[in-house]
Amino acid sequence: MPATETLSSRRFDKIAGNFATSEVHRSSPTMEALHETLGSQTGSAICDVACGAGHLALSFAGEHPARLVGVDPAPSMLESFRALAAERSVTVETAQAAAEELPFPDASFDLVVSRLAPHHFLDIRKAVAEMTRLLRPGGRLAVIDLEGNEDPEIDTLNHELEVLHDPTHMRSYTLTEWIGFLQDAGLNVPVARGEQAESRTGVPVKRWCEIASSGAEAEHAIRRRLAAAPEAHRAALGIRQDGDEFLIPVRTCMLIGVKPLGGVR
Repeated sequence: MPATETLSSRRFDKIAGNFATSEVHRSSPTMEALHETLGSQTGSAICDVACGAGHLALSFAGEHPARLVGVDPAPSMLESFRALAAERSVTVETAQAAAEELPFPDASFDLVVSRLAPHHFLDIRKAVAEMTRLLRPGGRLAVIDLEGNEDPEIDTLNHELEVLHDPTHMRSYTLTEWIGFLQDAGLNVPVARGEQAESRTGVPVKRWCEIASSGAEAEHAIRRRLAAAPEAHRAALGIRQDGDEFLIPVRTCMLIGVKPLGGVR
């Protein structure tokens, strides 16, 4: 299997169209908060790692970055990114690669971002090290990803739901773990926010499964698992019940790491 081809990349290559139209991936409160926190990126070189259909990368287009690059191991995701960019008359670059092996020189970018993807990475520490390598001194790494829970029982429930939803899911990391990953890569971490949500209203299980092409069997299993779970555990994950339906907030954390001006030592 080529370095860029994994079970995850093959799966997403087949369902790229779902993510191009996904309301969860197009925009979210956390994306808005990220822009507010980062400020204007006019003139910046930006790289979106595991970009999918490129929604996060393209959200910077109106700020006139000097360079906008999307990296993903799935060719169809990159095709979606290029198509969405063309619709908006935005110039972008693309590269097919895994997060653990990014094909760019050191210090190539002012901002590296990754959203709703690191929970698929095969080697999270190597991926964070690679993203950090791409940063210029003073550059920033911004991550928005599914958040694990510090309570082992609740985290187990969360993991079971995610694997049913997407069998290529590796792990949702806690905020504490994420801070450690960034610090171990040599970054300062001025921003670390847990218990964020990608949906204000919650995504119905049916729609959540449609986006990921989970299938009817997985959808039924998710409903059974949620119905059997203690209400307190569902509440800890931000999951609400509305009649016969469960609403998934897509609970995330958001972090920004800054590369020291002297470089990573």
